[in-house]
Amino acid sequence: TTQYLEEADRLANDICVIDHGKVIARGTSDELKARTGGERVEVVVHRPDEIERARSVLTALGKGEVTVVRLSRKLTAPVSGGAKLLAEIIRELDGSGVEIDDIALRRPTLDDVFLSLTGHAAEADEHDKEETP
Repeated sequence: TTQYLEEADRLANDICVIDHGKVIARGTSDELKARTGGERVEVVVHRPDEIERARSVLTALGKGEVTVVRLSRKLTAPVSGGAKLLAEIIRELDGSGVEIDDIALRRPTLDDVFLSLTGHAAEADEHDKEETP
């Protein structure tokens, strides 16, 4: 199913999201992705004691709630502004003394859109399922 969603993302001008036979959303790929909250910045800090300082930076520059997974030291925040904002986040983290192990700007996929709209992953069609002996 994921390969079909990726192909639709590349080729379709207008996309209809259908769940259990009912149209639940329609629009361009970008319009549907914007409904799921747009871009996200994901940051993995080097040490656990840096989490709160990083949260502070992401709260100030992001546009919504910052999610923290303490075990992996990963913070995720919804943002808008693309690579320019990413550069600003890196500067602010550095200025706050936060060392980062990883940072990424992520746009939602159509899989994310489907999950956000329906509350469950897209189902594989019969041809995608592996046959069991």
